[in-house]
Amino acid sequence: MVRATLRQDRVKLPGWIAGFALFALYVGVAVPVAYPTETDLQSALGLLADPMGRLLTGPGYGFDDVSYERVVANGYGLYLMLMAAIMSILSVTRHTRLEEQTGRYELVRSAVVGRHAPLAATLVVTAGANLVAGLAIAATLVAAAGFGLAGSTLTGASVAAVGLAFTGVASMTAQVTRYARTASGLAGIVLGASFVLRAVGDMGRAGGGTLSWLSPLGWGQQSAPFVLDRWWPLALPLAFGAATTIAGVTLSAHRDLGSGLLAGRPGPPTASRALTGSLGLAVRLQRAAILGWTAALAVSGALFGAFTDAMGETAGDMPEVFRDVFGSDEMIDGYLAYMAVFMAYLAAVYAVAAVHAWRGEETGGRVTPVLATPVSRWSWLGANLLVTAAGVVLAMVATGVATGFGAALVTGEWSSVGEMTVAHLVQVPGVLVVLGLAVACFGWLPRAVPAVWGLIVFGVVVGTFGALLDLPSVVVELSPFEHAARLPLEPFAWAPTIGLSAVAAASMLLGLTGFRRRDLDGS
Repeated sequence: MVRATLRQDRVKLPGWIAGFALFALYVGVAVPVAYPTETDLQSALGLLADPMGRLLTGPGYGFDDVSYERVVANGYGLYLMLMAAIMSILSVTRHTRLEEQTGRYELVRSAVVGRHAPLAATLVVTAGANLVAGLAIAATLVAAAGFGLAGSTLTGASVAAVGLAFTGVASMTAQVTRYARTASGLAGIVLGASFVLRAVGDMGRAGGGTLSWLSPLGWGQQSAPFVLDRWWPLALPLAFGAATTIAGVTLSAHRDLGSGLLAGRPGPPTASRALTGSLGLAVRLQRAAILGWTAALAVSGALFGAFTDAMGETAGDMPEVFRDVFGSDEMIDGYLAYMAVFMAYLAAVYAVAAVHAWRGEETGGRVTPVLATPVSRWSWLGANLLVTAAGVVLAMVATGVATGFGAALVTGEWSSVGEMTVAHLVQVPGVLVVLGLAVACFGWLPRAVPAVWGLIVFGVVVGTFGALLDLPSVVVELSPFEHAARLPLEPFAWAPTIGLSAVAAASMLLGLTGFRRRDLDGS
């Protein structure tokens, strides 16, 4: 079973591990190039010790006396941990619940294979991938960046430990529901909650607050490589991963093959009028994801909005480079403008995940019966595209309202509700560009859809660290998130909104055309 799992992932896992190494190589080399002396580094990156910097990077260990090693390990380590968590969730869900959902698991079980063998093989492969990724990060930092062996090893171990923690989470959620998409979504909710807990705790005070210690991401960052160099916090994600893995294995023995712990409700004897068309079917299939993402983003927005007053109180003590990052001396407006862009990144994640769900419907054979009726390919894909785009708009509006409401509660400026709603709406065209590119891949080359994740990662790196790394404007402008006006920091402009909308529409039309021409379940 381990060999079979490795065979299936012979491209995916090496790609993930190479991605870890390349990211570590990039930041390990780019930071010294951008700031050739440690004096430059100190003056430029002192902002990471402030609340906004801790929101983006972690508890702020070592940023009062920065060095290249400390910036890379404690400033960018969070994003390596997020990558490890996502890799683990997708790997476990793909090799357990998806295999069971498609019927391949039943074929395997018909041979001389124990009940727990496929899950055990998945856990072994995923755990091994995390360990190799950690070794790749450590080796890259030592060999390419010239960092110390002890701190580099601790950095890689922290990333691997967080990945192992979410391996256990995914092994549990795979037992709860009968659908792979829902299982990965539940694990994603745990990851999102971990990020929010860590962010709120780290913003509260340097070194992390109580909430930071409730997050697996926070546990990984408390190792503080090149600063405290402590290994004992890694016992927490390892223990958490072991406990959730044992729980997942135990739960798998208490359900029937092909089912989940939460039994599906029997459907009504007759379909409602809404299900007689492709649009109603698309709404029915996507409503849980839309509601879940909207609720998660709205809660996060309310929490981040509640920190507006704290940002205002510390604005006078923030370094000048922080004003350069925000593009203004108005710290509150800059903070709120960035949060709108940050939520656009997360909305783009939902959009690409939705396209993957369409692909799952196709490869699972559920699209063929629909298209056997008087439903055209344009109608089916167009309905799903319309619902996903509407979900993006709904999530951004709800998040804008929640962020404005959170800010208004602490500042008393109730006009923030309307301002933040508009600020989030302005970012929608950028998200739709990402959706359009995913649709274009889906229509012409479905296997290329995962490549769109790279565009989101690129957008996050450029939007968050572009100014710090002194990236050329040509590179920055390649991100679809960098063109819309950042309200309330900047005045609204029609030109970028129209331009982004046109690119999104053209990409969507291209995808619709391709889907009409290619074979179903084609590559």
